[in-house]
Amino acid sequence: MTITTRSLTLVLHNPRHLLALLTSSAEYEKLSGMCVADGVREFLLSASPDFFVQLQTATESDPWKIGFAIVHKIDNLVIGMCGFNTPPDSDGVVEIGYGIAPSYQGKGYASEAAQALVNFATRDVRVKTLRAHTLAQKNASTRVLEKCGFQKISATVDPENNTPIWRWEKPMK
Repeated sequence: MTITTRSLTLVLHNPRHLLALLTSSAEYEKLSGMCVADGVREFLLSASPDFFVQLQTATESDPWKIGFAIVHKIDNLVIGMCGFNTPPDSDGVVEIGYGIAPSYQGKGYASEAAQALVNFATRDVRVKTLRAHTLAQKNASTRVLEKCGFQKISATVDPENNTPIWRWEKPMK
């Protein structure tokens, strides 16, 4: 499965490829056939412990659990990752996340990938609300979410690292 946007192709991750990326970018490139921009591996390494558990037990690609590689069409290079934390919960809430390699930041690719996730999620009747979290300060991610129609709804504390964060939501109509 792929999702195509103006500048990007979102390619559904294969769990084996991501496990290879845990080892090294070279292992990922050898197994997947896709080159990886500097900084992408670090996004994977900073993923939540729950994600690593899912990844270790995954037997197939799943857009709701494993996510997508963000491939720059012209450069034919994996420049980031994006996806959902889990499938929609019983209330129809699903959380998005994304990251772009430093050398590709500030060019609108995060907004383009995030909007592609929004569009993907809106086609699933289970999804009632999209959610995201950012650091509790104005930054590139807050601008991405605002561009994609999210609204800041509350401030809270990240239970994993005790950091102040903002919760953002976008209801589906």
